[in-house]
Amino acid sequence: MTAAAATIPANDQRALLTRYDSRAPRYTSYPTALQFSKEVDAEVYGDWLAGLDPREPVSLYAHIPFCDRLCWYCGCNTRVVKKQALISEYVERLVDELALVEARLPGRIKAGAVHLGGGTPNMLSRDDLVRLFGALRHVFPFAPGVEISAELDPAVLTESWVKAAAFHGLTRASLGVQDLAPHVQEAVNRVEPFEVVARATHWLRQAGVASINLDLMYGLPKQMTADVVATLDKVLTLRPERIALFGYAHVPWARTHQKLIREEDLADANGRFEQSQAAAERLVKAGYVAIGLDHFALPNDDLALGVATGTLRRNFQGYTTDQHPTLIGLGASSIGRMPGGYVQNLTAEVAWRDAIVQGRLPVARGVKLTADDRLRADVIERLMCDFQVDLAAVAARHGVSSAIFAADITKLAELRADGLVEVAGDVVRVTATGRPFMRLAAQAFDHRSDAQEGFSRAI
Repeated sequence: MTAAAATIPANDQRALLTRYDSRAPRYTSYPTALQFSKEVDAEVYGDWLAGLDPREPVSLYAHIPFCDRLCWYCGCNTRVVKKQALISEYVERLVDELALVEARLPGRIKAGAVHLGGGTPNMLSRDDLVRLFGALRHVFPFAPGVEISAELDPAVLTESWVKAAAFHGLTRASLGVQDLAPHVQEAVNRVEPFEVVARATHWLRQAGVASINLDLMYGLPKQMTADVVATLDKVLTLRPERIALFGYAHVPWARTHQKLIREEDLADANGRFEQSQAAAERLVKAGYVAIGLDHFALPNDDLALGVATGTLRRNFQGYTTDQHPTLIGLGASSIGRMPGGYVQNLTAEVAWRDAIVQGRLPVARGVKLTADDRLRADVIERLMCDFQVDLAAVAARHGVSSAIFAADITKLAELRADGLVEVAGDVVRVTATGRPFMRLAAQAFDHRSDAQEGFSRAI
């Protein structure tokens, strides 16, 4: 992937980046969250829960919207909290939300995967962690081999917290690193020496956590290509099983704290591209397999095996091998995926809490999936995961003719002319040169979000 992209003559590369410097969805779902509406409410969600198959395990996601500090680049729903009592109260409401969900289930349903996200899940005290795990297990008994993962902030992680999480089955941890250059850390209000990350990794390894992911970013304020590579040189000494390399999404209209980042400190499209390619080259050279748009994994990791077997998936946490069709979202702003569509909880904690206290599922919005949505979600996911899609095979799975995609293929004309996409019969393939532009190829099949407004930069 990287070697081919790097062979583009500099002038041609600059021209391509200028031509396609636009905005597009990240396609962690289709339809995207911008298409969610109030047509999906608590009543609809309750019906969806009641219609689940008790024989089919589900995935669980619990959102913990608290942090010890406010990182200016962050696009998540979170806030700084210093009082542990507020966090404990939130956990109690999570337990209550679980009870509301349980009341609508058709029977006992097992959990095949559990993810704690945020925010900073390790802001939970050990007692609160035990309380939450107990409630999760009570409502959704954990299936044999359940995968339990958590997003962690190394700066506030303790060895005792790691031991408690490992006791309850933590199998994978994702540590937020972003960049280790002091001037970049200061520019995003996240000062975190490498030693802190190394210490956290050591605790997790000692506790038997088998898989560690490090989150890194490019395109941050004042960040240079040399900073990205130097960060990689340090973290690769820890030999994490996975590395997620995200491009910073500057969306100050959606996250007002991002206004603290000066636009003039951000790299242009050419600079972002250079940073991402240099990082990818370094990772591939170190023996990691490139996974989709922005993930890398060691060859024996489940993600790499998912690429080899064609079973890689994409969801709100990025690339995954989680095959469960249902995701139950818990907590303020959490998003769930049901057979009937997507559902999102109320974002504001006060409104979320009030709904639960009143005995209502705390739903804000969502989207009901149409047959066309399912068709296009299939195409987009395969493009995002495999860099190619057999439209005839997808059409057959959905009981339609591949001719339905004729207009979408026409939208690819410019990308094809520039050598970024190839079409052979019913097979659409993103070329090695075109992989950084993959979101734009996927957007050709998107019938819901043609406009750029609200999305991050595509490259």
